[in-house]
Amino acid sequence: MAATVRRAAAGDKTAWDELVVDFSRMLWGVASTYRLGRADTAEVVQTTWLRLVENLGKIDRPEAVGGWLVTTARREALRTLRLRGRELTTDDEAQLDRETAQEPSPGPEERAITTDRNRRLWSAFELLPDNCRTLLRLLVVDTPPYARVAATLDMPVGSIGPTRARCLDKLRRLLARDDPTAGDGGF
Repeated sequence: MAATVRRAAAGDKTAWDELVVDFSRMLWGVASTYRLGRADTAEVVQTTWLRLVENLGKIDRPEAVGGWLVTTARREALRTLRLRGRELTTDDEAQLDRETAQEPSPGPEERAITTDRNRRLWSAFELLPDNCRTLLRLLVVDTPPYARVAATLDMPVGSIGPTRARCLDKLRRLLARDDPTAGDGGF
């Protein structure tokens, strides 16, 4: 992968196309975890590629370009979320009318339980080491071939499954530590 990045930095269009083919699906997966609309997700992916073009010659570890792309996509998605705030964009006016909604919105108790569960999960997730967070996001969101995950994270293919298991175990322990009476953390 490092050679491809170097060729792309030197202006080789074929190398650039190869990077786009190899990583676009992964970027879509990362961006889609932020619950953005399709247009915003596409914008995040496009902006991530633009950032790579702007920084291609400055990347110190071209063999880790996948990790660089994942980090950049996450940052761009968060930036987009901040810009969008609480906007609700839709062409379907019925979505704006609560009386015509087909499914009732969850009650306050259900929202509180869901909010608490999500807060505990993400709080525990943020306590995981960076490599665990990146690995779990890649494997859960995009499910790329292990060879691509290995290249992105600069780890042997045979280590991915055991590392994933250890990361999930750490997450379970963190959740249990937060609420030892919950057994499996309620997840």
